[in-house]
Amino acid sequence: MATRRTVIKAVDAGTLASGLSTPASGASRASKADVLVVVEKSSHAVSFYDAVSGQRQETVRLPDYPHEMVVDSRRRFAYVGHYGVRMASTVGDGGAAVFVIDLAERSLARTIDTRPFNRIHGMGIDRQDRLYALSEEKAVLLGFDAPSTDQAPTRAVPTHGVKTHLFTLSRDGERAYVTGLLSHTVSLVRPHDAAVPPVLVTPGQLPESSCLSRDEKTLFVGARKSSSLVSVDARTMKIRRSRRTGGDPLRVYTIDDERLLVTDIVANTLTVWGTDLRRIRSLQLDGTPSAVTLHPTRPLAYVSLLGTHRIAVVDLDRFAVVDGFDTQLEPDSAVLLPAAS
Repeated sequence: MATRRTVIKAVDAGTLASGLSTPASGASRASKADVLVVVEKSSHAVSFYDAVSGQRQETVRLPDYPHEMVVDSRRRFAYVGHYGVRMASTVGDGGAAVFVIDLAERSLARTIDTRPFNRIHGMGIDRQDRLYALSEEKAVLLGFDAPSTDQAPTRAVPTHGVKTHLFTLSRDGERAYVTGLLSHTVSLVRPHDAAVPPVLVTPGQLPESSCLSRDEKTLFVGARKSSSLVSVDARTMKIRRSRRTGGDPLRVYTIDDERLLVTDIVANTLTVWGTDLRRIRSLQLDGTPSAVTLHPTRPLAYVSLLGTHRIAVVDLDRFAVVDGFDTQLEPDSAVLLPAAS
């Protein structure tokens, strides 16, 4: 495969009021290429990469172990959860904050304190740019109606799961599907009406990631310890079908009306499945695939590889690795900022 291994150093940093470093100048210049913004868990940072050359342009330093990230519809702010520990199995209180990243200035704009809700991991944003953040420790889904200015959560709903890690959000923000690693459940909760009791289903052991079909009628769940991909009725929460994957399905993504994309961290593969849970084809990778970022207009997937600390660029039409570049330690969730933005 073609690779670009050259990584430039971030520009010299200024100092934020918080004492964290951020680029001092030049950050607001418009890029002529797509930019991939990557959370680097063990480098405790968010970095901006030219998606064509693979060069690291700037790095925003953060407190230890940021994890999940989402971006608003205007590509103005990114919101990063402060998980505060390296892995779900790591013991500790973790972090209790949401970091607000200014994507134009490429700096940490401010921090939203979420205490007493800690180990903030799953993140989501709806089409009205309302933000949602999941406390793994407290099993509570937090809401921020105006996250660009909110100083604290504006709402919270219990999920009735245990060790709640990730969630999938409907586009209107009225439904959230929350996975519980220790309860082995997926909870359908109503983020804007805590009076509605959650509806739970057990799709298998250790469900972590999920995604909704394009019509939002079906939820697809990866049950890691059961090595299964499961489809669930998104309204009734009844299991429709389950298919053994033979590995460890860490993350599940919707590609289009007929296809899903699944990362396997045991086999180190990326697999396309039909929405009918039919295996279509698999791609062997040279690292452990964590998160995937889909290009909004092109058939490209940017796959974060743990261990090798790289981004693999996959052409989804050819289903082949066509490029890649090095990152800092443990790249995880990422967002693609198209050149036009």
